[in-house]
Amino acid sequence: MATSPRRAPLALTKTDARRIWLRAQRLDARAPFGGGAGATHSAVEHLGYVQIDTINVIERCHHHILWTRIPDYRRAHLHQAQTIDKTVFEYWTHALAYVPSNDFRFFMPGMKRNRQAPRMPWNRTVTDEDLRKVHHLIRKDGALTIRDITDDVLVEKDWLWASRKPSKRALEEQFRRGVVTVSERTGMVKTYELTGRHFGWDKPPRPATERQILAYKLDRALRAQGLVSLDSACYHEPRAKPAMRALIESRVRRKELVPVTFDGAGKVEHWAEPHTLESTAAPAEELVRVLSPFDPLIIQRKRLALFFDYRHIFEAYVPKEKRVFGYFALPVLVGDEIVAAIDLKTDREKGALLIQQWTWVGNGTASAHKARIEAELDRFETFQLRS
Repeated sequence: MATSPRRAPLALTKTDARRIWLRAQRLDARAPFGGGAGATHSAVEHLGYVQIDTINVIERCHHHILWTRIPDYRRAHLHQAQTIDKTVFEYWTHALAYVPSNDFRFFMPGMKRNRQAPRMPWNRTVTDEDLRKVHHLIRKDGALTIRDITDDVLVEKDWLWASRKPSKRALEEQFRRGVVTVSERTGMVKTYELTGRHFGWDKPPRPATERQILAYKLDRALRAQGLVSLDSACYHEPRAKPAMRALIESRVRRKELVPVTFDGAGKVEHWAEPHTLESTAAPAEELVRVLSPFDPLIIQRKRLALFFDYRHIFEAYVPKEKRVFGYFALPVLVGDEIVAAIDLKTDREKGALLIQQWTWVGNGTASAHKARIEAELDRFETFQLRS
């Protein structure tokens, strides 16, 4: 049986491609999710996940990512979403992240596999007795932090990221298995609760099938990226690419997706939903965004370079003499171009945001951009020190 010819891709300019991605990321409007505590859940639901990171040179990235899209965001809003409203939960995507609670069922098959698979290297010394101990404590006494467990006999670290407390390793393993969830964070101190009890389930959701999970990941990428590639839809999951390609091609045949190319994309294939391509006009207002290096726009480095002609380097773990942009450089977006990378540090004792290094990139210049960027840095400083 003859196969139908492959559809020629729709050609876009790189500017059009960038605008589509920025619109999908909700970085082209001042308050795309509105305001107040409810905006936090809306933002996480749209983006699909918001990465968590422990580095505290400036505001932690999960708060920073949300503040970038919600002008009146406060840390208490994320606490409310996680602990009170329970509309977001923590789990692993490509990294530890906040995820919409409505998506929990898509993570359940992975949790089941973790219960059946060998433990991660840093938790390999956890015993079944350790797992039973923490489970019994939470079931009997309620949610707890690792600080509430005082009878541990400390052990030597056998992995860089491992804890010396067996109970901490056991809690992390039970979290990985979905037995417990993080019900609250105070700073970076996690409170663990039995998953079902935290969510108040009479019975847990029905786990998604592998086919449903694949469609979920594609839909999440289309919503938050606008234009998707196999790499961007399968970020950190290369083994999923053959199945993802088959799903994409089936949607192309049904005219639910359109093949797209743009200046400089070369052989990297992209696809978009037809409605996404209806408008590539410039936004009404050219906004300034000081972005976290873990922002969804920045974290996929190859994609960032392809769309923006900017290669971000995260240099916190690079020797000082080899750094280009600085220890914790933040890319600065003005309109649809990245024009600078600024290495920042917060001095909380002095109540000041310190500029360690300022590097112009692309078309960025002091005369064209510095005053507007400084105004946004003032707003960022206020958020970090007074919110």
